[in-house]
Amino acid sequence: MILQRISLLNYKNIAEASFDLSAKINCFIGNNGEGKTNLLDAIYFLSFCKSHSNAIDSQVIRHNEDFFLLEGNYLSDTNDEEIISCGLKRGTKKIIRRNKKAYRRLSEHIGLIPLIMVSPSDISLIEGGSEERRRLMDVVISQFDNTYIDTLNRYNKALASRNAMLKADAEPDETLMGLLEEEMAQQGEIIYKKRKTLVEQIEPLFQQVYNIISGEQEKVSLNYISHCQRGNLLNVIQRDRMKDRIMGYSLHGTHRDDLEFLLDNYQMKREGSQGQNKTFVIALKLAQFELLSRGQSTDSTNYGQRRETPILLLDDIFDKLDSHRVEQIVGLVSGDRYGQIFITDTNRDHLDCILKASSNEYRLFMVENGTITLKEERHV
Repeated sequence: MILQRISLLNYKNIAEASFDLSAKINCFIGNNGEGKTNLLDAIYFLSFCKSHSNAIDSQVIRHNEDFFLLEGNYLSDTNDEEIISCGLKRGTKKIIRRNKKAYRRLSEHIGLIPLIMVSPSDISLIEGGSEERRRLMDVVISQFDNTYIDTLNRYNKALASRNAMLKADAEPDETLMGLLEEEMAQQGEIIYKKRKTLVEQIEPLFQQVYNIISGEQEKVSLNYISHCQRGNLLNVIQRDRMKDRIMGYSLHGTHRDDLEFLLDNYQMKREGSQGQNKTFVIALKLAQFELLSRGQSTDSTNYGQRRETPILLLDDIFDKLDSHRVEQIVGLVSGDRYGQIFITDTNRDHLDCILKASSNEYRLFMVENGTITLKEERHV
């Protein structure tokens, strides 16, 4: 998938912008706080119907404005044109349209425009709680499988209802509690199988990319942990019901899953340096790109289905990396392995290295106080 043109109105600090893009490499240079990341966030919004960095939609509306609008003109791998628009007015519900037709459910859009974003905030995957790593798995799977979000929603709805009953002063109704636990177990088993398959597929790709970037200096691995590994999930959930009642929430289920990040078989969060941590998350995201672009699936009935080439967003990825690792990443992203790439940096030297190493076309933009100006381009 190629984003040919993007238009923004009142998105974060970008008052208004509309410009054409290169089908290969798009670079955005500027100081911190000028709007480079905000532009990438808008592209992310067009794929996922939400911001990468703001959980509350209204927070992306420019200060002192009442609404925001985004529109992207895309060209698919089969040369089909797609126009995606997103809009939100304060106090109302956001509307996402595909070719001027509004979606009834936003989940229908996820996966149409596959996208991987690498950003400094990815360090939370290592340093943050397990919910960050579950979200990582879920975002990738949802781009393969348009039923996965519905499965997650059904599980979370049953979980929320069970937790409400556990917290209530009145003794829970046994029949209703049992039905909710059955729903959690049924949906949870599906979630577990898809996450397990994802980790099995992505780990060798991740290790391969990490070895390239690091020069095979360290050994990295992934370890998926789930209560489903203890046996039948319904039995696992039900046998500690009394303890759950005391605590006031559900102690077992796929909402407690985790993905361990290991460096030489030790916890990455305890052993990794800043450069190793950065290498780890970059390699993991690039492995996600590789998995999506291969058209694999976490549903064994869908292996080999053709998928759109993902868009790759690289936001300030070179900070805290030594020269060798920077050189290896430059070699990776400047080749023909990836489709359309968006790169931001405050350091023009990094971008020049990528552009010199690549024979592909590019466009280089300057970003100053929310204003985006084309400064340089190369046609092939």
